[in-house]
Amino acid sequence: MKNKIVIAGGTGFLGKALSSHFKNRGNLVTVLTRGNSQLLDGVNYVHWDGKTMTDWVNCLDGAEILINLTGKSVDCRYTEENKKMILSSRVDATKVLGEAINQLQNPPKIWFNASTATIYAYSLTKAMTEDDGDIGNDFSMSVAKAWEEAFFNSAAPKTRKIALRISLVLGKGEGILPVVTTLSKLGLGGYHGNGKQKFAWIHIKDLIAAITFLQNNENIEGAVNCSSSSEIDNRQFMKALRKSLGVWLGIPTPKFALEIGSYLMRTESELILKSRFVKSKRLLDAGFQFKFTDINEALNDLK
Repeated sequence: MKNKIVIAGGTGFLGKALSSHFKNRGNLVTVLTRGNSQLLDGVNYVHWDGKTMTDWVNCLDGAEILINLTGKSVDCRYTEENKKMILSSRVDATKVLGEAINQLQNPPKIWFNASTATIYAYSLTKAMTEDDGDIGNDFSMSVAKAWEEAFFNSAAPKTRKIALRISLVLGKGEGILPVVTTLSKLGLGGYHGNGKQKFAWIHIKDLIAAITFLQNNENIEGAVNCSSSSEIDNRQFMKALRKSLGVWLGIPTPKFALEIGSYLMRTESELILKSRFVKSKRLLDAGFQFKFTDINEALNDLK
Protein backbone atom coordinates (compact mmCIF):
# COMPACT_ATOMS: atom_id res chain seq x y z
CA MET A 1 0.00 0.00 0.00
CA LYS A 2 1.30 3.45 -0.95
CA ASN A 3 2.05 5.82 1.92
CA LYS A 4 -0.60 8.45 2.55
CA ILE A 5 0.40 12.09 2.73
CA VAL A 6 -2.07 14.68 4.03
CA ILE A 7 -1.46 18.38 3.43
CA ALA A 8 -3.77 20.74 5.30
CA GLY A 9 -4.13 24.10 3.59
CA GLY A 10 -2.34 22.69 0.58
CA THR A 11 -3.73 24.84 -2.24
CA GLY A 12 -1.17 27.65 -1.96
CA PHE A 13 2.36 27.97 -3.32
CA LEU A 14 4.05 25.57 -0.89
CA GLY A 15 1.15 23.15 -0.82
CA LYS A 16 1.06 22.76 -4.59
CA ALA A 17 4.81 22.18 -4.73
CA LEU A 18 4.64 19.54 -2.00
CA SER A 19 1.57 17.86 -3.53
CA SER A 20 3.37 17.55 -6.85
CA HIS A 21 6.51 16.21 -5.17
CA PHE A 22 4.78 13.50 -3.18
CA LYS A 23 2.44 12.55 -6.03
CA ASN A 24 5.42 12.11 -8.36
CA ARG A 25 7.08 9.99 -5.68
CA GLY A 26 4.12 7.62 -5.82
CA ASN A 27 2.38 8.63 -2.59
CA LEU A 28 -1.36 8.99 -2.13
CA VAL A 29 -1.84 12.71 -1.56
CA THR A 30 -4.84 14.26 0.18
CA VAL A 31 -5.23 18.02 0.49
CA LEU A 32 -7.55 19.49 3.12
CA THR A 33 -9.08 22.59 1.56
CA ARG A 34 -11.83 25.12 2.19
CA GLY A 35 -12.85 24.48 -1.41
CA ASN A 36 -14.95 21.64 -2.78
CA SER A 37 -14.09 17.97 -2.36
CA GLN A 38 -12.86 16.51 -5.65
CA LEU A 39 -10.25 14.30 -7.27
CA LEU A 40 -8.04 16.46 -9.49
CA ASP A 41 -4.86 15.46 -11.31
CA GLY A 42 -4.32 12.49 -9.02
CA VAL A 43 -4.71 14.49 -5.80
CA ASN A 44 -7.67 13.96 -3.48
CA TYR A 45 -9.09 17.29 -2.25
CA VAL A 46 -11.27 17.06 0.84
CA HIS A 47 -13.30 19.96 2.22
CA TRP A 48 -12.77 21.20 5.77
CA ASP A 49 -13.28 24.51 7.55
CA GLY A 50 -10.05 24.42 9.54
CA LYS A 51 -11.74 24.36 12.94
CA THR A 52 -14.43 21.65 13.09
CA MET A 53 -13.96 17.88 13.17
CA THR A 54 -16.01 16.24 10.44
CA ASP A 55 -15.41 13.40 7.97
CA TRP A 56 -12.00 14.79 6.96
CA VAL A 57 -10.60 13.24 10.15
CA ASN A 58 -10.70 9.82 8.46
CA CYS A 59 -8.08 11.03 5.97
CA LEU A 60 -5.49 11.15 8.75
CA ASP A 61 -5.95 7.53 9.79
CA GLY A 62 -2.86 5.55 8.81
CA ALA A 63 -1.12 8.52 7.16
CA GLU A 64 2.65 8.57 6.95
CA ILE A 65 2.93 12.35 7.06
CA LEU A 66 0.68 15.28 7.95
CA ILE A 67 1.86 18.70 6.81
CA ASN A 68 -0.13 21.67 8.08
CA LEU A 69 0.28 24.87 6.07
CA THR A 70 -3.05 26.43 7.01
CA GLY A 71 -3.17 30.16 7.66
CA LYS A 72 -4.38 33.41 6.16
CA SER A 73 -1.66 35.11 4.09
CA VAL A 74 0.30 37.81 5.93
CA ASP A 75 0.51 39.72 2.64
CA CYS A 76 -2.19 42.16 3.73
CA ARG A 77 -2.70 45.25 5.87
CA TYR A 78 -2.55 44.49 9.57
CA THR A 79 -6.03 45.75 10.38
CA GLU A 80 -7.62 44.44 13.56
CA GLU A 81 -9.85 42.13 11.51
CA ASN A 82 -6.95 40.78 9.49
CA LYS A 83 -4.86 40.32 12.62
CA LYS A 84 -7.60 38.20 14.18
CA MET A 85 -7.88 36.08 11.01
CA ILE A 86 -4.11 35.64 10.69
CA LEU A 87 -3.93 34.36 14.26
CA SER A 88 -7.14 32.32 14.44
CA SER A 89 -6.67 30.60 11.07
CA ARG A 90 -3.33 29.22 12.25
CA VAL A 91 -4.18 28.39 15.84
CA ASP A 92 -7.65 26.94 15.19
CA ALA A 93 -6.46 24.63 12.42
CA THR A 94 -3.51 23.43 14.49
CA LYS A 95 -5.69 22.72 17.52
CA VAL A 96 -8.35 20.79 15.61
CA LEU A 97 -5.69 18.70 13.84
CA GLY A 98 -4.25 17.85 17.25
CA GLU A 99 -7.68 16.84 18.53
CA ALA A 100 -8.21 14.64 15.49
CA ILE A 101 -4.82 12.95 15.81
CA ASN A 102 -5.38 12.26 19.48
CA GLN A 103 -8.52 10.21 18.80
CA LEU A 104 -7.07 8.04 16.02
CA GLN A 105 -5.84 4.48 16.54
CA ASN A 106 -3.33 4.91 13.70
CA PRO A 107 -2.36 8.59 13.68
CA PRO A 108 0.20 10.08 11.28
CA LYS A 109 3.76 9.05 12.06
CA ILE A 110 5.05 12.59 11.53
CA TRP A 111 3.33 15.94 11.83
CA PHE A 112 5.06 18.87 10.20
CA ASN A 113 3.48 22.17 11.21
CA ALA A 114 4.42 25.32 9.36
CA SER A 115 5.90 28.12 11.41
CA THR A 116 7.99 31.10 10.35
CA ALA A 117 11.51 32.46 10.67
CA THR A 118 9.78 35.74 11.54
CA ILE A 119 9.43 34.32 15.06
CA TYR A 120 12.92 35.74 15.66
CA ALA A 121 13.66 39.37 16.52
CA TYR A 122 15.16 41.87 14.08
CA SER A 123 18.89 41.22 13.87
CA LEU A 124 21.78 42.53 11.78
CA THR A 125 24.63 40.78 13.59
CA LYS A 126 23.38 37.77 15.54
CA ALA A 127 22.46 34.61 13.65
CA MET A 128 19.29 33.21 15.18
CA THR A 129 19.41 29.47 15.79
CA GLU A 130 16.85 27.14 17.32
CA ASP A 131 18.87 27.03 20.53
CA ASP A 132 19.56 30.69 21.22
CA GLY A 133 17.41 32.77 18.89
CA ASP A 134 15.82 35.90 20.35
CA ILE A 135 12.03 35.80 20.20
CA GLY A 136 10.16 39.05 20.74
CA ASN A 137 6.61 40.24 21.28
CA ASP A 138 5.47 42.25 18.26
CA PHE A 139 2.43 41.10 16.29
CA SER A 140 4.23 38.75 13.89
CA MET A 141 6.33 37.14 16.59
CA SER A 142 3.33 36.79 18.90
CA VAL A 143 1.40 34.99 16.14
CA ALA A 144 4.33 32.64 15.54
CA LYS A 145 4.62 31.88 19.26
CA ALA A 146 0.89 31.19 19.64
CA TRP A 147 1.00 28.99 16.52
CA GLU A 148 3.85 26.89 17.91
CA GLU A 149 2.30 26.72 21.38
CA ALA A 150 -0.91 25.31 19.90
CA PHE A 151 1.17 22.79 18.00
CA PHE A 152 3.44 21.57 20.79
CA ASN A 153 0.63 21.58 23.36
CA SER A 154 -1.47 19.23 21.22
CA ALA A 155 -1.57 15.72 22.63
CA ALA A 156 -0.12 13.39 20.02
CA PRO A 157 1.95 10.77 21.86
CA LYS A 158 2.30 8.48 18.83
CA THR A 159 3.29 11.22 16.41
CA ARG A 160 6.67 12.92 15.97
CA LYS A 161 6.18 16.68 15.70
CA ILE A 162 8.36 19.19 13.88
CA ALA A 163 7.68 22.93 13.57
CA LEU A 164 9.18 24.26 10.35
CA ARG A 165 10.45 27.81 10.90
CA ILE A 166 10.48 28.69 7.22
CA SER A 167 12.23 31.75 5.79
CA LEU A 168 11.20 33.44 2.53
CA VAL A 169 10.75 30.69 -0.07
CA LEU A 170 12.00 31.29 -3.59
CA GLY A 171 10.01 29.45 -6.25
CA LYS A 172 9.16 29.86 -9.89
CA GLY A 173 6.00 31.84 -10.62
CA GLU A 174 4.74 32.19 -7.05
CA GLY A 175 5.69 33.54 -3.64
CA ILE A 176 7.78 36.69 -3.24
CA LEU A 177 9.87 36.24 -6.41
CA PRO A 178 7.28 37.30 -9.05
CA VAL A 179 6.57 40.53 -7.13
CA VAL A 180 10.18 41.70 -6.86
CA THR A 181 10.83 40.49 -10.42
CA THR A 182 8.07 42.72 -11.77
CA LEU A 183 9.38 45.71 -9.81
CA SER A 184 12.90 45.06 -11.07
CA LYS A 185 11.79 44.96 -14.70
CA LEU A 186 10.18 48.37 -14.15
CA GLY A 187 13.49 49.75 -12.91
CA LEU A 188 12.43 49.66 -9.25
CA GLY A 189 14.70 46.81 -8.26
CA GLY A 190 17.05 48.75 -6.02
CA TYR A 191 17.54 48.06 -2.33
CA HIS A 192 14.77 48.74 0.19
CA GLY A 193 15.21 51.10 3.13
CA ASN A 194 18.94 51.15 3.83
CA GLY A 195 19.30 47.71 2.28
CA LYS A 196 21.30 46.37 5.20
CA GLN A 197 18.56 44.10 6.54
CA LYS A 198 19.43 40.41 6.31
CA PHE A 199 17.51 38.45 3.70
CA ALA A 200 16.81 34.89 4.91
CA TRP A 201 15.73 32.67 2.04
CA ILE A 202 15.40 29.07 0.92
CA HIS A 203 14.96 27.56 -2.53
CA ILE A 204 11.72 25.58 -2.83
CA LYS A 205 13.71 22.48 -3.84
CA ASP A 206 15.80 22.72 -0.67
CA LEU A 207 12.68 23.11 1.48
CA ILE A 208 11.18 19.95 0.01
CA ALA A 209 14.51 18.15 0.43
CA ALA A 210 14.70 19.30 4.05
CA ILE A 211 11.25 17.89 4.79
CA THR A 212 12.27 14.55 3.28
CA PHE A 213 15.52 14.63 5.26
CA LEU A 214 13.64 15.29 8.50
CA GLN A 215 11.19 12.50 7.70
CA ASN A 216 14.07 10.04 7.49
CA ASN A 217 15.89 11.28 10.63
CA GLU A 218 13.80 9.91 13.45
CA ASN A 219 15.82 11.57 16.21
CA ILE A 220 14.86 15.08 15.14
CA GLU A 221 11.77 16.75 16.55
CA GLY A 222 10.78 20.17 17.83
CA ALA A 223 11.51 23.47 16.06
CA VAL A 224 13.71 23.42 12.96
CA ASN A 225 14.89 26.48 11.04
CA CYS A 226 14.53 26.19 7.27
CA SER A 227 16.80 28.81 5.73
CA SER A 228 19.73 28.67 3.34
CA SER A 229 23.18 28.83 4.88
CA SER A 230 23.82 31.85 2.67
CA GLU A 231 24.15 35.14 4.59
CA ILE A 232 23.08 38.03 2.37
CA ASP A 233 21.35 41.35 2.89
CA ASN A 234 18.63 43.10 0.91
CA ARG A 235 21.14 44.98 -1.27
CA GLN A 236 22.89 41.76 -2.27
CA PHE A 237 19.62 39.99 -3.01
CA MET A 238 18.28 42.79 -5.22
CA LYS A 239 21.62 43.08 -7.03
CA ALA A 240 21.61 39.32 -7.74
CA LEU A 241 18.00 39.53 -8.93
CA ARG A 242 18.76 42.37 -11.35
CA LYS A 243 21.75 40.43 -12.66
CA SER A 244 19.65 37.32 -13.28
CA LEU A 245 17.09 39.43 -15.17
CA GLY A 246 19.65 41.39 -17.17
CA VAL A 247 18.38 44.66 -15.70
CA TRP A 248 21.05 47.29 -15.06
CA LEU A 249 18.91 50.01 -13.46
CA GLY A 250 17.61 49.57 -9.93
CA ILE A 251 16.22 52.63 -8.19
CA PRO A 252 16.39 52.30 -4.38
CA THR A 253 13.18 52.65 -2.39
CA PRO A 254 13.57 54.69 0.82
CA LYS A 255 11.59 53.64 3.86
CA PHE A 256 8.98 56.41 3.60
CA ALA A 257 8.26 55.52 -0.04
CA LEU A 258 8.03 51.87 0.86
CA GLU A 259 5.52 52.68 3.58
CA ILE A 260 3.37 54.58 1.07
CA GLY A 261 3.67 51.84 -1.52
CA SER A 262 2.80 49.15 1.02
CA TYR A 263 -0.31 51.07 2.02
CA LEU A 264 -1.43 51.44 -1.59
CA MET A 265 -0.74 47.75 -2.27
CA ARG A 266 -2.61 46.77 0.92
CA THR A 267 0.35 45.02 2.49
CA GLU A 268 2.95 45.75 5.20
CA SER A 269 6.49 47.09 4.78
CA GLU A 270 7.68 44.71 7.53
CA LEU A 271 7.71 41.91 4.97
CA ILE A 272 10.64 43.64 3.25
CA LEU A 273 12.22 45.82 5.93
CA LYS A 274 12.61 43.31 8.76
CA SER A 275 16.13 41.91 9.10
CA ARG A 276 15.88 38.13 9.31
CA PHE A 277 19.25 36.64 10.23
CA VAL A 278 18.51 32.93 10.57
CA LYS A 279 20.75 29.85 10.69
CA SER A 280 19.50 26.29 10.19
CA LYS A 281 21.68 24.85 12.92
CA ARG A 282 19.69 21.66 13.56
CA LEU A 283 19.57 20.71 9.88
CA LEU A 284 23.25 21.44 9.33
CA ASP A 285 24.32 19.64 12.51
CA ALA A 286 22.38 16.57 11.37
CA GLY A 287 24.24 16.54 8.05
CA PHE A 288 21.72 18.16 5.71
CA GLN A 289 23.33 19.75 2.67
CA PHE A 290 21.64 22.65 0.94
CA LYS A 291 21.79 22.43 -2.84
CA PHE A 292 21.38 26.18 -3.23
CA THR A 293 23.63 28.31 -1.01
CA ASP A 294 24.53 30.92 -3.62
CA ILE A 295 21.74 33.37 -4.39
CA ASN A 296 22.92 33.82 -7.99
CA GLU A 297 22.70 30.08 -8.67
CA ALA A 298 19.30 29.89 -6.99
CA LEU A 299 17.85 32.72 -9.06
CA ASN A 300 19.30 31.34 -12.30
CA ASP A 301 17.66 27.99 -11.55
CA LEU A 302 14.30 29.70 -11.16
CA LYS A 303 14.33 31.60 -14.46
